[in-house]
Amino acid sequence: MIDNVQPLVSLSKKPTEPKIIVNLRNIKCKIMILSGKGGVGKSTVAANLAIGLALRGYRVGLLDCDIHGPTIPTIFGLESKRPDVNEEGILPIQVLPNLSLMSIGFLLENKDSPIIWRGPLKMGIIEQFLEDVIWGELDFLIIDLPPGTGDEPLSLAQLIPNLDGSVIVTTPQDVALISVRKSIGFSKKLNVPIIGIVDNMHGLICPHCDKPIEVFGNGGVEKASKDFNIPILARLPIEPKVAEMEDKGTIIRELLEHSTEWQKNFENVVSAVEKILEEK
Repeated sequence: MIDNVQPLVSLSKKPTEPKIIVNLRNIKCKIMILSGKGGVGKSTVAANLAIGLALRGYRVGLLDCDIHGPTIPTIFGLESKRPDVNEEGILPIQVLPNLSLMSIGFLLENKDSPIIWRGPLKMGIIEQFLEDVIWGELDFLIIDLPPGTGDEPLSLAQLIPNLDGSVIVTTPQDVALISVRKSIGFSKKLNVPIIGIVDNMHGLICPHCDKPIEVFGNGGVEKASKDFNIPILARLPIEPKVAEMEDKGTIIRELLEHSTEWQKNFENVVSAVEKILEEK
């Protein structure tokens, strides 16, 4: 018997990086869009932000993580679209040469079917979107999260430890601001830099006299901004044209052909997120 024979190949396995880290390695900036409650226009902000960055020449991905209420396919007019799958993973839906989308809405056979899932199943599909969707090289991945500070936002922040920032969407009424303050606290506790607040539905311009009507009141967003020392990125008026183009799924065409006061104000949001990449 020959003693002390050394193996030709080490039997110990080298540590490997998590699949999510490997798949997202070529994405420069990962930005999540939060809101304290539903109905404040969070997905509208996410969609317009992704388009705005793409129109400035950046490579952008938009991930819809709202499992129970995915609206991104509707906003883009792609409810019947289905992603292709190859041996490497899932191919996101391409809407511009430099803008791609992924949503559970693209995987549903019937858009009216409810998704009745508990936490582990929801976390599993979000993890799959991060691991198996072939995002490729991106300047920005915009992540549209469901409202609140529950399973989905928490899991996402844990799965992507190096998130570059969050944009918090609210409306002026007090009930929305109570929740948005929790979203601010959520971002701070998870060490996600807060880029700023978007004050959506900030009044309505009267079609007869052109004077603003403060439908939801005023002043609360400014107070939250001062209390937490977080900038207000934009005050976006109620704009029927924005709702119309989302219902029709013509958002990209309308943004290219028309310019509303809402869209002009929204450019400040795009610039604030663009600055994150410039400062990296």
